[in-house]
Amino acid sequence: MRISLAVAIAAVLFAVPAAAADSTQAAIRGTGRYGAAGCGLGSMAFGDTPGAVQILAATTNGTVGSQTFGITTGTSNCGAGLFAAGTQNFVEANREALAKDISRGQGESIGALTVINACQDSAAVGAALQKNFKTIFASDATSNEDVTKAILQTLETEKSAGCFQRS
Repeated sequence: MRISLAVAIAAVLFAVPAAAADSTQAAIRGTGRYGAAGCGLGSMAFGDTPGAVQILAATTNGTVGSQTFGITTGTSNCGAGLFAAGTQNFVEANREALAKDISRGQGESIGALTVINACQDSAAVGAALQKNFKTIFASDATSNEDVTKAILQTLETEKSAGCFQRS
């Protein structure tokens, strides 16, 4: 009986951090649904419930400043964020030149992505994107949205590039 109880406790203790990691990411992003007060911490706390509760949500958003932060970073129910939106627009307008520059690991479009995503090291950005070229541009039919997602994922995981560091 003691062994069974010890095994059960150990299983719970080890399972909680793994589940928490997945749920934490989802919690930070939010559901994307919000009321008249807009996105931000207030929408995370009060949701899209109509009525006077939206006054509390708006007050929370304004007092804490979470709405501005959420819009910039894409957290707190605020959608994709400025980095993702800027990168998406850039990919749509410059896909061919971007593909060439990523394949070489350098070029003007790499420099532009470095600025758009607030990265610290353009050379590291170029090297990371070049290393992941076949993932970013899996085929000619890869959508601009998928290219954007792959670029953002690469920049997020490549710590030496120092991306998403708005001050």
